[in-house]
Order: sequence, then C-alpha cells, then structure tokens
Amino acid sequence: MLNALREWLVSWADSPAGPAVLALIAVAEAVVFPLPVDPLLIALALQNPSSALLLAGLATVASVAGGLVGHWLGLRFGRPLLERLHGRYVDRVEALFQRYGFWAVLLGGFTPLPYKVFTVSAGVFAVPRLPFIVASVIGRGLRFFSVSWLILLWGDRFEKFLDERFDLVMYAAGGLLVIAVAVWAVWMWRNGRRRAESGAT
Repeated sequence: MLNALREWLVSWADSPAGPAVLALIAVAEAVVFPLPVDPLLIALALQNPSSALLLAGLATVASVAGGLVGHWLGLRFGRPLLERLHGRYVDRVEALFQRYGFWAVLLGGFTPLPYKVFTVSAGVFAVPRLPFIVASVIGRGLRFFSVSWLILLWGDRFEKFLDERFDLVMYAAGGLLVIAVAVWAVWMWRNGRRRAESGAT
C-alpha cells in the first residue's frame, strides 16, 4: 500500500502540476498524510535542478502551514487525536515536549519521524505558536534545503543514494544537530555560571 502511494506520489514529477501537488502533499503530510514529501521533492528537483531551491522553499512554507493546522487540531481536540494518528510514538514525544518543546518541534521537522506527530503534540502540550513556527521553519527548512542542495551540487549521482538511504542520512544529520545543540547549551550554561561567579566576587 505504502509503496503504491510512493510510486503515485513520484509520478507527479512528470506533470506540470507537480509543484502544486508538492505543496498540497507538504501541507497534508504535516497533519495526516502517511508518506513524507521528500520523494516528490527529489524527483522534481532532479528533473529541474535549477529550481531545486525554489522547490525546497515551497515545500518548507507549505509544510509549516500544514503544521499550523496540526497545532490547532492538537489545541482543539487534544491527546485522543494524537493517539489516533500515531499511538506508538505518543509516550516518546510527550517526554520530549515536557523537557524540550521548541527543540522537539525543530528535530521532529528535520528527522524522518512523522512530522504530524510533532505538530499535533505541539498543540496538545501547548507550545506557543510563535516558537512553534520558528522551530518548524528551521527544522523543515534544514531538511528540504539539504536535499535540494545535494541534488543541485551532485545531480543524478545522489538519486539512488537519497532514494535508498534517505532515512539514514536524516537520522545521522539529526544526531549531529542534537550534538551541536547540546554543545551550545553546555557552552551557554558555563558562560552563565562564570558570569554569576564573577558577579558574586
């Protein structure tokens, strides 16, 4: 079933309506759609590399717009909707949101985990709308622009690699992002501690 949906999705790359479908799928994927938008983004960017970055921008804007719908649904209908969408992720996502609301949305937008889980969760756990939008723009933008940059720079040589190992690439990059955030947080904490100690003396 999912393979058939994926093939149907990629087939739109041959249609003039491909970019419009990309935007629609990006909106839907942030709320209910079971497949990521990346396969269609990759196919469209490979057909027209000069438009790769524009397509990434379109996917980012549309995905964030869909994320706002998911956020609203979470605020309005709460946890039952979240459990219905993806019950097996709920406990893990809840633990993330309780400690790192902003960063959970950012990382959820970047990694292959279902983005709709994070958009609805942001509403359920009352993440303010502005931080949600900022985190979504960063996370989704990093994801889609990374793919488009690779295609723009390397073209067909990355097609098979991205198609077969995309999740691995995104998880690895997500891990690096987590490490970078952790290093930044420790650095900020240590600087704050030094200032406090110097102020006390």
